[in-house]
Amino acid sequence: MPEASYPPPRPALRERRLWDISPPVHTGAPVFPGDTPYQQQWAATLGPGCPVNVATLTLSPHVGAHADAPLHYSPEGATAGLVDLAPYLGPCRVIHAIGVGPLVRIEHLRHAVAGLPPRVLVRTYQRMPQDRFDTALPAFAPETLSWLADLGVRLVGIDSASVDPADSKTLDSHQVLRQRDLRVLENLVLDEVAEGDYELIALPLKLIQADASPVRAVLREL
Repeated sequence: MPEASYPPPRPALRERRLWDISPPVHTGAPVFPGDTPYQQQWAATLGPGCPVNVATLTLSPHVGAHADAPLHYSPEGATAGLVDLAPYLGPCRVIHAIGVGPLVRIEHLRHAVAGLPPRVLVRTYQRMPQDRFDTALPAFAPETLSWLADLGVRLVGIDSASVDPADSKTLDSHQVLRQRDLRVLENLVLDEVAEGDYELIALPLKLIQADASPVRAVLREL
């Protein structure tokens, strides 16, 4: 009788599916009106005497999928490189509020908050516009963010460019972020993501002086 192998072989782990929820960043990628667009030049190019390509980038930290740091809406707020990373990594729920109008209100999310994890991403677009800035972008009603904070949420995300309407001068929802110490992701692409629970991975860069950071936002199957 053949001897049993020790230790016994482990079963192969099934690779969990990933959803890339970051829009492409390139020359011409839409930015908030007045913000710095993405620009790229070559500081070095492959050729005789040069073994590498090296790019020089100019961009706002709010280009593409990004995390606003508290400094963005509070003069005493932490910079992107000094925020706690824990809110940007872990279980999250995607909730659909497609076509609900200019503001996501409590009643648009109430159907999906049983057993809510501490991270919530809200899909408002049927197809998120990736080739233009939407001046009528959907945003959060400030009371919705307060309600989510009361439910234990630590991070909110949205598939539009801002949690406030594009023409807002008071930034009421950003002020709720400040008051409730919430973290936020904006400009996500949730077009292909079903409502449900996932693992979020969207770490900001260690930009010690910046008011925001680009992220490569990814959802992973639980």
